Amino acid sequence: MNVVDSDWVADRLDELRVVDVREGWEYEGIGHLPGAVSVPFDSFRSEGEGEAGMLPGADAFAALMGEAGITREDDVLAYDDTHGVFAARFLVTCELYGHPSDRLHLLDGDYSAWTRETSREVPEPDATTYEASFVEDGPLVDAETVAAAADDPDSVLVDTREEWEFEEGHIPGAVRLDWLELVDQESRGLKPETDLRALLDERGVGPEKRVVLYCNTARRISHTYVVLRHLGYEDLAFYEGSLTEWEAAGRPLEGADAE
Repeated sequence: MNVVDSDWVADRLDELRVVDVREGWEYEGIGHLPGAVSVPFDSFRSEGEGEAGMLPGADAFAALMGEAGITREDDVLAYDDTHGVFAARFLVTCELYGHPSDRLHLLDGDYSAWTRETSREVPEPDATTYEASFVEDGPLVDAETVAAAADDPDSVLVDTREEWEFEEGHIPGAVRLDWLELVDQESRGLKPETDLRALLDERGVGPEKRVVLYCNTARRISHTYVVLRHLGYEDLAFYEGSLTEWEAAGRPLEGADAE
């Protein structure tokens, strides 16, 4: 899983299955990358249907990908218009259902980075049979694992929400790393790698540790997860239930609003 620039994409456009996760009206009305299929964010999110959190379920995801003409062997590029956070969620979902991670790519700088020719034509791909199965031994972890990470010197528990959210209440022992701190607001893409690594080191999020990520509903951690994978972090854990599940279970919080 990696983050790629528009030049990289342009050189390989015919070899990629390009997925636009913006809303349908944006895809059709504003335009999209040539050949891109529309897979809106809400189409691969579901409450209570999947294996954990807001995962859609293997059968539903397989049907969605098959309708989009995508197979497990395809190289997939995803993009949105929100710094990549929604596209990252799509890519993480692909990985959780068995798509090879080295075939998953995020467009750096989102749709605004694509300054080349766009299209309003809606492709009609041939339907495929997409094989999706939940990866049992993948990066997803449960609340018990998250709680243990806070007391493990070889792990770091990372809250990717905004500062005010963190201060109101966070999982005990977590460090804050707002996902937007990794983004350059002008380019809408990632900050330079040296800046990213300096920030991660400052927060104690080193590649030698097991990094356990959470937010509210596992959307924002998707972006951080993709960035860390892109930077070569190997031991990453993804708390799909995130704070929504944690609070529903009555688990403790630290912060101004914690009891």
